[in-house]
Amino acid sequence: MTDKIKEQITAIRDSGKANMLDTKAVQYFADKNDFFELVIYIEEHPSDYLHFIMTGRD
Repeated sequence: MTDKIKEQITAIRDSGKANMLDTKAVQYFADKNDFFELVIYIEEHPSDYLHFIMTGRD
């Protein structure tokens, strides 16, 4: 996981617009914010994304 993806996750989380465990909602808001790397990352690495959300570590 790159620093850019971590920043994008943090931006979505800080917006409060999505439950971070709802990956489809996170992808929706990521797309709205032009965070295309995050959309693709969640699609290709869903378990790594959820691990980061639950633990704060990649």
